[in-house]
Amino acid sequence: MIGTITNTVTIIIGCIIGLILKDHFPKKISIILFQGIGLFSLVLGIQMAIRAQEILLIILSLVIGGIIGELINIEMNLEKTGEKIKSFFKHQEGKDKFTEGFVTTSLLFCVGSMAIMGAVEEGLTGNPHILMAKSVLDGISSIIFAASLGISVLFSAIPVFLYQGLIAKIAFLVKNWITLDIINEMNAVGGILIIGLAMGILDIKKIKVANLLPSLVIIIILTTIKKAIIPD
Repeated sequence: MIGTITNTVTIIIGCIIGLILKDHFPKKISIILFQGIGLFSLVLGIQMAIRAQEILLIILSLVIGGIIGELINIEMNLEKTGEKIKSFFKHQEGKDKFTEGFVTTSLLFCVGSMAIMGAVEEGLTGNPHILMAKSVLDGISSIIFAASLGISVLFSAIPVFLYQGLIAKIAFLVKNWITLDIINEMNAVGGILIIGLAMGILDIKKIKVANLLPSLVIIIILTTIKKAIIPD
């Protein structure tokens, strides 16, 4: 859990720095950096998505995962969580801004390839070097997001800790079962979700990415079933 704890701490530190700099951060600089993060996220998502080998399984996982996500309405529940947190910080300007900061950064920090592969690696081998590298990137990103979106970004550290910690624990328990194929397809689905996030950050199209999160679980199930039916 060293990598996950380090990642969580760097996000918190980055947010604190961002909040300190917020009033001294020229708005035009904040906007261009925010757009830069959006463009980087878009490119990262595309790079992850094009590595997909099982296109049909990924489509099915997005369809099934999207249906499940809509039925339990993950996006709305995340927004409600954001609103509950917001009630403790009534000075924060703008309901939408607070919710956007919490939801966007929580998803962005969680669904990337480094989050998945880093947590899996730490669970399987105990080596946290991928999560250490991710910590540096997330720390820098959190400075920019906190300066732009405010204190809501600070609370994204909570789902990051829970998400990566859970993956690491599961990977440790199933280390004799999980394969590189499963990780590859999870990363591809994660890349598609990051593309959706990037489109929202760049104000191209608001997509309920949180409601597609079950796709990450569905792709594991579908890939496992395929390997059992049609072994290599």
